[in-house]
Amino acid sequence: MILAVAFLMIGSTYINAQNVVWPKQNIKDLTMEWEGERTPDGRPKVSDDLLERLKALSMEEVWSSLRNRGYLNQFENFASTYQNGWEILHPEQVMTGRVVTAQFMPLREDLNNYVQRQAESEGTKTPVTNYAPIIKLMNGDVYVADAYGKMVEGTLIGDNLGNAIYKASNRGVIFNGSVRDVEGLSKIEGFNAWIRGSDPSAIKQMMVASVNGPIRIGRVTVLPGDVVLAKTTGVAFIPPHLVQEVVIAGEYTALRDEFNRYCMETNKYEYVNEAFVVEKEVFEQDFQSWLSDYPDLPMAKEELEEFLEAREARRQAREN
Repeated sequence: MILAVAFLMIGSTYINAQNVVWPKQNIKDLTMEWEGERTPDGRPKVSDDLLERLKALSMEEVWSSLRNRGYLNQFENFASTYQNGWEILHPEQVMTGRVVTAQFMPLREDLNNYVQRQAESEGTKTPVTNYAPIIKLMNGDVYVADAYGKMVEGTLIGDNLGNAIYKASNRGVIFNGSVRDVEGLSKIEGFNAWIRGSDPSAIKQMMVASVNGPIRIGRVTVLPGDVVLAKTTGVAFIPPHLVQEVVIAGEYTALRDEFNRYCMETNKYEYVNEAFVVEKEVFEQDFQSWLSDYPDLPMAKEELEEFLEAREARRQAREN
């Protein structure tokens, strides 16, 4: 009896895992550490306020916070001796948003036949083409696709689909793959793209394997509902349950850096060997006093207090 139940559970998991568009409950199970609001398709819905505040953070600040929480594989820039890096449509612009994922594969007829049948049984719009992920986009979403780095005939979108993407999301795309009609895409005001390259050819011999499931972008595993920070230096994918902590940690670090500069400019303390000559307790008291008079904190004072309390609790736990 126990063995039969086990086989039933394994079979159920296998069937669920074969969905073309991941079901709402599966996405919830995948992102169970998130406790806040969700989109209608089940993805974590990190607030617009946090998405906007995230833009001001440096990539180093984000990477440091994620590393401290044990997430060591969240950054990608494809910079190596054997890969071309990101090509960015508008490098001067920073992009943040909630991730919608898509997995593309080289076309295999029997698998694609399964995908089309399965999608029809799910009620997904068929036939399933490179338009399928775009249907799922909502305001504030970033379309992230793994197209296995294909350049020629690997062009996931041109300017028509680019317009459709921006109309739905007010954002752009991040593709481990290519696009066509860069000139047209660059004219879409507000749209941005991090891509591996471009080619004038149309997409051929490719298929959509899944939408809103886990995908790989270089050295990062990306989940639906992750929050992306895309800058000239690369892209970081932040687990949604850590976004608020990452944002406020970065803002707090920026405030400490600003206080350090203030101390140097005013000669508040002697500065020797890259350190202020002052007792640690005195420095912290002065910093807190400076902080209390700061004219426009990037976070609410209650939010800052909660962050500092949580950080101190983790520090004491490590020491114990």
